[in-house]
Amino acid sequence: MFNFQIRALPTLPLAAALAAVLTAMIALPASAHITLETQQAPVGSYYKAVFHVPHGCKGSDTLKIRVQIPEGVLSVKPQPKTGWKLETVDAAYPKAYEVHGSKVTSGVREVSWTGRLPNAYYEEFTFLSYLAPELTAGTVVRFPVVQECEKGVSRWIDTKEPSENPAPKLSIVPKP
Repeated sequence: MFNFQIRALPTLPLAAALAAVLTAMIALPASAHITLETQQAPVGSYYKAVFHVPHGCKGSDTLKIRVQIPEGVLSVKPQPKTGWKLETVDAAYPKAYEVHGSKVTSGVREVSWTGRLPNAYYEEFTFLSYLAPELTAGTVVRFPVVQECEKGVSRWIDTKEPSENPAPKLSIVPKP
């Protein structure tokens, strides 16, 4: 009637299988951190930064998100969120920049949203910015984020990898 043929599936060597499992274990915790939706942008362009906040601090509700604006990220305009208080901190840039023919020497250096995000839910926090033409393609720009919760604080501020608390990163690419 039916002629079934059984073949053995090729097997991975033990070392390769172990490496795959370890890689998966290392990669999983990274997805639990605050990250940027778009992790690449061209130098000298507008950039919409969308920060994904997937959870609170060890099961505790999030009450505040503070984002530090790195050097070369200019003209920051945060998006208000219904039910959240929005604040910005303006300060001088370390150097003057030219944005569309105008010299700018200061701007938003920190953005914070204060409200309540239950640990069971996910949220996004957004701002529009301009990436200075002086940024170098091939570099990484880090946005340190402090997540204040009902019980505790998570500091996503590390600028070097690997890290348990990495700052969200943006890779700068050449202008098309």
